[in-house]
Amino acid sequence: MNHPQALLELKDLRIAFGGQPVVYGVNLSIQAGERVALVGESGSGKSVTALSVLRLLESAELSGQVLWQGQDLLLQSSAQMQRLRGDEIAMIFQEPMTALNPLMTVGAQISEVLQLKKLLPRRDADARAVHLLSETGLDDPERRFGAYPHQLSGGQRQRAMMAMALASEPKLLLADEPTTALDASLRLQMLRLLADLQKKTGMAVLLITHDLALVRHFADRVAVMEKGHLVEQGALAEVFSKPQHPYTQKLLDSRPTRDGLAQINPTEPTCINAKGLQVRYPISAPGFRGWFQKQYFTALQGADFSISAGTTLGVMGESGSGKSSLAQAVLGLIPFGGELSFGGQTWQGVPSRDKGLRQRVQVVFQDPYGSLSPRMTVGEIVSEGLRLHQPHCPESDIEARVVATLAEVGLTMVEFPDLLNRYPHAFSGGQRQRIALARALVVEPHVLVLDEPTSALDVTVQKQILKLLQTIQKTRNMAYLLITHDLGVLRAMAHEVMVLQGGRVVEAGSAEQVLYRPVHDYTRSLLAAFPEA
Repeated sequence: MNHPQALLELKDLRIAFGGQPVVYGVNLSIQAGERVALVGESGSGKSVTALSVLRLLESAELSGQVLWQGQDLLLQSSAQMQRLRGDEIAMIFQEPMTALNPLMTVGAQISEVLQLKKLLPRRDADARAVHLLSETGLDDPERRFGAYPHQLSGGQRQRAMMAMALASEPKLLLADEPTTALDASLRLQMLRLLADLQKKTGMAVLLITHDLALVRHFADRVAVMEKGHLVEQGALAEVFSKPQHPYTQKLLDSRPTRDGLAQINPTEPTCINAKGLQVRYPISAPGFRGWFQKQYFTALQGADFSISAGTTLGVMGESGSGKSSLAQAVLGLIPFGGELSFGGQTWQGVPSRDKGLRQRVQVVFQDPYGSLSPRMTVGEIVSEGLRLHQPHCPESDIEARVVATLAEVGLTMVEFPDLLNRYPHAFSGGQRQRIALARALVVEPHVLVLDEPTSALDVTVQKQILKLLQTIQKTRNMAYLLITHDLGVLRAMAHEVMVLQGGRVVEAGSAEQVLYRPVHDYTRSLLAAFPEA
């Protein structure tokens, strides 16, 4: 029996930079109309493999074969590759804000593809672009056609990028982490949309991702990469139910786990107490009224909650629900209404008066690389808070506390010689998040605000960081305010959960009740949007 020729076939594909190999002999095929997921952690070689198919890495040294309908793309000229890109093989990138041209409307960018690739007249290309925006589920596509990327939400930008990729009706779509920057509910929406469009057009899709939960809901076949090697591939059900390679087993076993969280102790002191918490932002009123009359957008209204020592309040909701405004108010970074107290103290809005409270309330952000100064050493980053809050502390004591705190988060001087003098770029994402955590912990806070602390990390690293946070909470008896869109993180960390929709609390209660027996329809819809691996 003759097998049909593969649409794309990688044969012994090897990739190197400056003579240093990063991908070692990958063999992978994709049939027409097939959905294949290429999974693995950061640095496994997923993205460079996909980018090499289109020869988008100019400095890469490629060998082996990349057969497109039998023709080796590694032997094609630049002009031939230019005609192929976007026409027969299209690509969706991870972050639409950086992939879209900020100086052009999204409609003009889609129309440009149609004019160049399909040679359509401008008017016909514009009309087709509006239709494509409608196909990808954008509301009011005529108006969105004239919007610039910054005027759209993350989900809307991703839909616009999908419309652009589909404009020339490609036979293969390379989707590189297309949902990572989106809320969980939007992730599943986008994946279902991509699946629907794939069925409608008959194109093949290569999904590059580290999110195994999404893979389960999308792929026909799975290929697993580890450190440049393709270690396992096969049908989705087979790989997920009977993984053969230890690395695949490790990935599938990386779901966050609840490590014996203690029940809430009513005798513990309350670290945060909020009643009727409100956040408003001034907006411009149209016409002459805007000159004389202030208008406000209410981002958070009437939020009541409390967090006791040693417990975690998880906050969930979609983009625009008020999660970030809540976190910023708790951190005293924006004006707020209502009551907010930390053991009898509240924010005054004056740095000198807030200094003591600033030590008690610390934060760990989503992106560890963006939150750490690239010009400061690890020693300077972690000791900065100590020097501010305890200026008379002897230098020897400061260094000892910094070293001890770094060891507490798993970064020891034995494993990392000259640790204090290294810069953030010398560490992995998970190690940088440990440094960010040490910076917050070194001043011995009572409250830690965790703003999506693991969403930028690979699944195995995410599990390590969550386990570390659980251990620290037990040993230090700290209160956590956890902002996340990841149901697995909530189930592993939260004692209580609060659900926000449109700036209002629609449901709140114990994690057991909210996550497993939700009452509100919005909570149910959110939980349905969180696929679990």
